[in-house]
Amino acid sequence: MERIEKLIDNLPPMDLMRSEKMTLVQLIIPVESAHRAISYLGELGLLQFRDLNSERSPFQRTFVNQVKRCGEMSRKLRFFKDQISKAGLLSSVHPVVEPDLELEELEIQLAEHEHELIEMNSNSEKLRVTYNELLEFKLVLQKACGFLLPSSNHAVAEERELTENIYSNDDYVETASLLEQETRPADQSGLRFISGIICKSKALRFERMLFRATRGNMLFNQAPAGEEIMDPLSAEMVEKTVFVVHFSGEQARTKILKICEAFGANCYPVPDDISKQRQITREVSSHLSELETTLDAGIRHRNKALTSIGYHLTQWTSMVRREKAVYDTLNMLNFDVTKKCLVGEGWCPIFAKVQIQEALQRATFDSSSQVGIIFHVMDAVESPPTYFRTNHFTSAYQEIVDAYGVARYQEANPAVYTVVTFPFLFAVMFGDWGHGICLLLGALVLIAREGRLSTQKLGSFMEMLFGGRYVLLLMSLFSIYCGLIYNEFFSVPFHIFGGSAYKCRDVTCSDAKSAGLIKFRDPYPFGVDPSWRGSRLELPFLNSLKMKMSILLGVAQMNLGIILSYFNARFFRSSLDIRYQFVPQMIFLNSLFGYLSLLIIIKWCTGSQADLYHVMIYMFLSPTDDLGENELFWGQRPLQIVLLLLALVAVPWMLFPKPFILKKLHSERFQGRTYGLLGSSEFDLDVEPDSARDHHEEFNFSEVFVHQMIHSIEFVLGAVSNTASYLRLWALSLAHSELSTVFYEKVLLLAWGYDNIVIRLIGLAVFAFATAFILLMMETLSAFLHALRLHWVEFQNKFYHGDGYKFKPFSFALITDDDD
Repeated sequence: MERIEKLIDNLPPMDLMRSEKMTLVQLIIPVESAHRAISYLGELGLLQFRDLNSERSPFQRTFVNQVKRCGEMSRKLRFFKDQISKAGLLSSVHPVVEPDLELEELEIQLAEHEHELIEMNSNSEKLRVTYNELLEFKLVLQKACGFLLPSSNHAVAEERELTENIYSNDDYVETASLLEQETRPADQSGLRFISGIICKSKALRFERMLFRATRGNMLFNQAPAGEEIMDPLSAEMVEKTVFVVHFSGEQARTKILKICEAFGANCYPVPDDISKQRQITREVSSHLSELETTLDAGIRHRNKALTSIGYHLTQWTSMVRREKAVYDTLNMLNFDVTKKCLVGEGWCPIFAKVQIQEALQRATFDSSSQVGIIFHVMDAVESPPTYFRTNHFTSAYQEIVDAYGVARYQEANPAVYTVVTFPFLFAVMFGDWGHGICLLLGALVLIAREGRLSTQKLGSFMEMLFGGRYVLLLMSLFSIYCGLIYNEFFSVPFHIFGGSAYKCRDVTCSDAKSAGLIKFRDPYPFGVDPSWRGSRLELPFLNSLKMKMSILLGVAQMNLGIILSYFNARFFRSSLDIRYQFVPQMIFLNSLFGYLSLLIIIKWCTGSQADLYHVMIYMFLSPTDDLGENELFWGQRPLQIVLLLLALVAVPWMLFPKPFILKKLHSERFQGRTYGLLGSSEFDLDVEPDSARDHHEEFNFSEVFVHQMIHSIEFVLGAVSNTASYLRLWALSLAHSELSTVFYEKVLLLAWGYDNIVIRLIGLAVFAFATAFILLMMETLSAFLHALRLHWVEFQNKFYHGDGYKFKPFSFALITDDDD
């Protein structure tokens, strides 16, 4: 036994088996080199700082003003980014790299750019409002003149002349602008009108309100404006309607103007005289052309300024994010008494100590500091963070484990075994080498485009799929392997590894499937014989095979979990856990379900017809009865009695010894220590943080015993329920196979039976759709979730605590857009 333990201790450590060894370090940094030191550590990304100012609010910290400045600069950069996207411009793919800027210089530049952009936006908005008003006035002049009553007999001819010459450039007598003129009466009868324009969506409600306010004493005419007008607030094109309201009386005019104001309608004066209308129209058209030219010039100037900003936006954003991260980290450090040094604490991997010291020395040299940075290791009371060095391949499997819970420091890592067991258990449920090839092609496409996709922003689904590309790769490869074992290619069997081991006894059995088949050669060399497909005994045979295989795989994986608990106990030097947890658990599980697995293997090897259900049931009900025809080997009955007794002994073995031994060890550890403390001074008694009395009071025997009892009951019941849970491998595999068979026989073959190309194409399309969306998407997700559950519950609960916390170093590479 000692030789085995020495051999285990001398085994080389696995990279992912245990988390990296961590150490708590303290940094004493002079103020003049603090910023540069933290920047260099952020580039290195191997030190996780502890917040020594957690009792202070963010506004009470030392570098709060610098953080506010960085936040303000981030706001300006987001404003620039929004303006660039609104203008339809793209940020430069190859940004210009400027020499290193100081934060103060960048702050001045950003303020100047923001002021310039705000001023340009303000001027552009004012011009746009003026342009919209003139455009609306022009539309009102064009549409409203048709509603006005002519004042003489030749008005119709003059109106026609106005329509024909509305865009003419004939010379006319220059007079004062009539844009400001008020509306005047149409004739001597006292009938007056108000013309204007309103949003089309409000026109109906506007008309109703006018009718009610004037009690029907008005005439409302409207016509579509014919052009969409840009709303300066929302920058959207809006359809509008031109209206003319005829009324009588000053009181009605006041009411109508108030209603127009309430509905956001713009009123414009339209004179009765057609010559004046023509003059005003020409003035409006002239102003509109001038404004268009001015607006275009302003937009070009604005786009030029935004393009110039876009060249530097990526570099500026990165710089501001880094500066903000540096000052946020500096706020986690404490000033010493002299206010000349900053004191910080943090966790780092032991292998990174040399790199961190080199970075600190470089910071001291570059900042021309007279005093070096002090770096020394501290003793830690709390548990260190958990850090695994992963790569592109292993990171996805580590994320699967971490989704359940982060490993306790130096605890055995399930991800080492999940790399193989997770895709394999998935493939047991998904086994079809045709479907596996489809998944393999998808995985290879993602891996081939890895460089390009890693730099793009993907949707949530595509990001998850891309992150698990190597999981998908192994899942597809194992699915092809299990599909070859099941001999299923879209549910169709193939004679890949030679001919069938069965043939017909005579000519009459050609349609009898398995009824007249006899075995005439050695078994099919790999996987299921193709002759089983379509036979009457296909379902009972495959059910029996997959059910027994599921039990074997489940018992093997649960044993692996218990063995890992042994390695955990050895690593943490807990002999109690080995003697009173690992040993009885191994005995209990293998006395019952390990024995069942042995019976399954013996039955497969001997071809016995023994009923294993009967054997296992009567092992408990009547262990001394003769097994009869269900006996698989000599000495089976006494072996069953011994195994049953071992299983019964293992339960109290798990339950009782450990709590009582813990109580005894605790009493012996502190016995006499209280008396030894009497010789010390009162000062020593007061300052000792962990006195004997405190420790003695902390041990609660009832709590420890109840915890052990719950753990023991959970394992005993879990041994049964977890073994039964692995039968999902059989159920999902059967469901996948039957669904695939149904789609092949009832859709594809049924459509192919018709001598009609349209029906065949429809059947092929339905088969392809069902295969892609049901078998390749829904079934893949279902098998993935069931494999996830088997690892999280049935496997990891045997040894994995998962109550640690991740190592989150200060690193510029980990800064995201959300940190702005």
